[in-house]
Amino acid sequence: MWDRPGGLTNRSGPGDLDVVIYAARKWARLALGGNPTVLLLLFVPDDEVVFRNAAGAELVANADRFVSRVAADRFLGYLTAQRRSMLVGTSRHGNRSDLVTAHGYDSKFAMHALRLGVQGRELLTTGRITLPIPQPDRERLREVRRGEWPKDDVIAAIDDAERELRDLATSTAVPTEPDRRWVDGWLHRAYEAYWDELDRDQPPPG
Repeated sequence: MWDRPGGLTNRSGPGDLDVVIYAARKWARLALGGNPTVLLLLFVPDDEVVFRNAAGAELVANADRFVSRVAADRFLGYLTAQRRSMLVGTSRHGNRSDLVTAHGYDSKFAMHALRLGVQGRELLTTGRITLPIPQPDRERLREVRRGEWPKDDVIAAIDDAERELRDLATSTAVPTEPDRRWVDGWLHRAYEAYWDELDRDQPPPG
C-alpha cells in the first residue's frame, strides 16, 4: 500500500505485503519482552515459511525459551490500545470512520482486540500459539470483523478477554521470565555463523 499514490493512508488489501525487517538483536529483545506480533513468528506453520536458515530453525525449535508471564502485560497493552481505537475508528495508521458509522465501532480494531485475547490466553496456558487460529474462535473473530456483533456484545467480550489475561499474568503454566541466557547464546552463534559465511563468500585477496 505504501508504494501506491496516497502512501500509508491507503487501506491494506488482498495481495499486499506487510514487510518489517529487524536486526536479530532487536527482534530478540522484542520477543523476550513478550511483543505479540514478534512472538507470532515463532509459531508460523512450516508450509507457510518462505525461507528459514539454520539459525532460524534453531530459534523455532526453542520457541519456549521466549515464552513467559512477561507476555501478559504486552498482550494486555496491545488489547487495550485496540479497544480504545475501535471506539473512535482512528489510529496513527489512518481513519476508518466508515466502519464506526456502519457498525457503531471499528470492527477491524475490535477483531484484533479479541484476537489478542485468544492468542494471549493460549500462549499463557500452553506456551504456544496455534496458527491459523482454530475454530470456533476463528469464525467468531470473522463475525466481529464483518460487524455482525452488536457493539455492547463486543465490548463485553473484550472486557472478558482483558480480565482473563490479567488473571493469567500469574499463570504457572509458563515461566516467570524468558530464558535470556539461551537467547544471548543464540545471538552469539547466529552472528558468528553469519560473519563466517560472509568471509567464505569473499574472493581471495590479490
